[in-house]
Amino acid sequence: MTASRQRWRRIRRIGFYVFLALVAFLLVRYARSVEWAEVGRTLAGYGAGTLATAAGLTVASYLLYSAYDLAARRYARHELSTPKVMGISMLAYAFSLNVGALFGGAGFRYRIYSHAGLGLGTISRIVGFAIGTNWMGYLLLAGALFVSGRVHPPPGWPVTGERLPWLGAAMLAAVVVYLVACRLTRGRVLHVRGHHFRLPSLPLALLQLALAATNWALMAALMFVLMPSGVAYPAVLGALLVSAVAAAIAHVPAGFGVLEAVFIALLGHQVPQPQLLAALLAYRACYYLGPLMLAVAGYAAFEARRRKRPAGGDGAGPT
Repeated sequence: MTASRQRWRRIRRIGFYVFLALVAFLLVRYARSVEWAEVGRTLAGYGAGTLATAAGLTVASYLLYSAYDLAARRYARHELSTPKVMGISMLAYAFSLNVGALFGGAGFRYRIYSHAGLGLGTISRIVGFAIGTNWMGYLLLAGALFVSGRVHPPPGWPVTGERLPWLGAAMLAAVVVYLVACRLTRGRVLHVRGHHFRLPSLPLALLQLALAATNWALMAALMFVLMPSGVAYPAVLGALLVSAVAAAIAHVPAGFGVLEAVFIALLGHQVPQPQLLAALLAYRACYYLGPLMLAVAGYAAFEARRRKRPAGGDGAGPT
């Protein structure tokens, strides 16, 4: 490894720890000013209708996410059943959100899909397709939102409201380039620095955008439902999209602390502290912890069935 590369890795590592320290500082500073009794009263004050809506949005989002792997089935050209693919996808999604994309989303897909009879190359195509789907939909939705001018950063934010539309335009341009590339390559295998891959067909790429953009919108709708009245949906959506990038950069499991820090920075001047923290805690309970508990139970059942299966069985995953 060259000296310049080692130096760059060292700088990145230092930057990562500085970022984590800043997040921790902001959270501690914020926690000291929070009226925790009021947070508890806000959580207890959520009505049955609000909680039912939140649960419904969570289920809808997880089901929609499972369609990523259903679309990937066409891309990777395997023949696992729809219920099995959806079960694997939702389980991997819950672990990905809570323990990280590499170990959760990719690791669990590799393990369960391999026991379902798929080869390493096919699983790699599924994982790559799902990741690509998620972030291309992100670019589409975030680009459209920023270009619309409906997101208003707080005073002192690094990216001002005047610059956001330009950032959004760049995101939309990236989506257009992706679609054009999918149209021009038409499924041909591409070779880039020793890596071999192919882009999906244009109809499949359009499906990727529709699925992921809708899923990001559903996640923001869940947070919006838990927010106090008076907060605009575009503001909630913008904060969620920014927090997703920050969490991906930080590599913190479940984005713990990052999600809270971003929402505090972007919406803290609009939402009273106790209500904002209560909404974030309720969001984590609905979208992270609840599905994780179900995923742990589902994975335990899968492992139990796998151990009971006689040697030479088909290794099918959960249905």
